Amino acid sequence: MSRIIVIMLMISTYALASEAEHAGTDIVQRTVNFVIFAGLIWYLVAEPVKNYFSSRSQAIADDLKRVQDKLNESIVLKKEALAKISEAEKFAEELAQTAKKENKNINDNMMAQCEVELDVIAKQHSSLMEFEQRNMVRDVVEDIIKETLSKTSESFDKKAMANVLLKKVA
Repeated sequence: MSRIIVIMLMISTYALASEAEHAGTDIVQRTVNFVIFAGLIWYLVAEPVKNYFSSRSQAIADDLKRVQDKLNESIVLKKEALAKISEAEKFAEELAQTAKKENKNINDNMMAQCEVELDVIAKQHSSLMEFEQRNMVRDVVEDIIKETLSKTSESFDKKAMANVLLKKVA
């Protein structure tokens, strides 16, 4: 308010210091008119301007509060996401350990089954070899018997029989 008065005095000084063609000055009337005009403007404009600036301040405060709420919410969501990530990492570690254990168990079971199957195959092979050996012995014996029977009984003595057996066995 004091600034307005100072400005008015400066303007009035300039107005009084100038040369005017007419002898009388109406600076007092003009100053009073200006003060009345300024007062009316202040009276009419002050309240809407105050309301505008206070509503603008309130809107900025509300926006700031909303931004702060969103920031707090995002911080909470970030913490939750980090917690879920750590849980997922723990789960992945547990899953990897479980997979390794299951892999070892499956490998051990497969090795045991393979050993059992190898033993079975070895037994089958040995029994098959024994069977084939008996068949060979039977075939040799049948051949010897046929050969000996085909020879005449005169020449059938111990030496001849031993020779026939030695030929077939060798």
